[in-house]
Amino acid sequence: MIAVILFGVFFLLLLLRVPIAIALGTASIITLITSMGTSSLGLIVDIMYTSVAKFTLLSIPFFIIAGVIMDYAGISKRLINFAETFVGHKKHGMALVTVITALFFAAISGSGPATVAALGGILIPALVKNGYKKESAAALLSGTGATGIVIPPSIALIVFAVVAGDQLSVSIGRMFIAGIVPGLLMGVGFYLAAIYVKKKDTKDLKRNAQENGVEFEIAATIEVASPKERLIAFKDAIWGLLVPVIILGGIYGGVFTPTESAVVAVFYGLFVGLFIYRELKWKDIKNILIDSSVQTAVVMLIIAAASLFAYVITTEQIADLISSALLSITENKIIILLLVNIILLIAGMFMDAVSAYYIFVPILLPIMIALDVDPTVFGIFMTVNLAIGLFTPPVGANLFVACGIANVSLAKISKAIMPFVIASLVVLLLVTYVPVISTFLPDLLGIK
Repeated sequence: MIAVILFGVFFLLLLLRVPIAIALGTASIITLITSMGTSSLGLIVDIMYTSVAKFTLLSIPFFIIAGVIMDYAGISKRLINFAETFVGHKKHGMALVTVITALFFAAISGSGPATVAALGGILIPALVKNGYKKESAAALLSGTGATGIVIPPSIALIVFAVVAGDQLSVSIGRMFIAGIVPGLLMGVGFYLAAIYVKKKDTKDLKRNAQENGVEFEIAATIEVASPKERLIAFKDAIWGLLVPVIILGGIYGGVFTPTESAVVAVFYGLFVGLFIYRELKWKDIKNILIDSSVQTAVVMLIIAAASLFAYVITTEQIADLISSALLSITENKIIILLLVNIILLIAGMFMDAVSAYYIFVPILLPIMIALDVDPTVFGIFMTVNLAIGLFTPPVGANLFVACGIANVSLAKISKAIMPFVIASLVVLLLVTYVPVISTFLPDLLGIK
């Protein structure tokens, strides 16, 4: 009965388009009052406060500030120029430029929508000139931008480590390194899908041009850059390229903790923006802090509400009931993992990664432990699932940002995104059923 009330109220509120944080909090409060009476109201405040008052979560606002600073500092256009000088002249160079730049910027910003917003104005028109339809160009950037929650430093992986840490010890450092190879694999998948899409788009555009009696032209391939031009582009982009190196190198070199690395990223971004590139002005600091505060408030409100939801799931033994029910269906590990992926894919279509972690980790982690699945592997394939949710309708955040930039309808981009979704699903299956993809690098580096 408690489970019916909790999930019933939650999904009802989602259907009514209530913001997810409010839906999570309201469903939890109603359930607790039903179960424990009004005496639970004091407990509710304690749970919500305790959930956000964790030292590890302090890195979230700082990584958000760092991402906003990097956007203001003009790093995105320098990364694009750097990628163009090295691979832009190749046959499918523009797709490769998009994937490489998005992977780097996603790693810097840690946000899919921020990556699409920062790069879309430059890359989407360039892809269109190169033979892509507008909706296909927007779809490619929507997909590659989602890798930001897989590739470190990732706010999503930090949250997973915190939530999973309530049941067993999960290292943020190990999660960061484990996300590198799967994130790069997603990039390869997007590039291969982009090659297929370009062939299809070019054929369609040529046919439409012939039917309308219009001449069809694809922008000339970028000329091969000289060694001098490449050196200049590298020098200009080096400060942006160094961000992941400094953050990860500092963490694994024992110079600072993952939480402290977020603060380092903020001051590094300020130094580069103010004194190296000089595109960041002191007057911009106010807007940066406002943007960062709004984003942080949204994330922290979701964490507080989702923690309350997770508390009800755990204390009312709903997680145990669901775990037992799922394991009673079959003991086949392959099938159970497939079912878990389907559940997470559907969840990712309707909710953000932070909410999903707090709702599903308490339920699914005991199942993974029973199946002898490495928690690191579970964290990564769960994150890949939720990354796919960022560019799948009906509420894929990246899609809405890309639609606005490219001026295309959600219906068109939803159709165009399918090849990239399929490529991501292939990577998801590999990450799920070949655990060494996630564990190889952290094990090699001896990171526990």
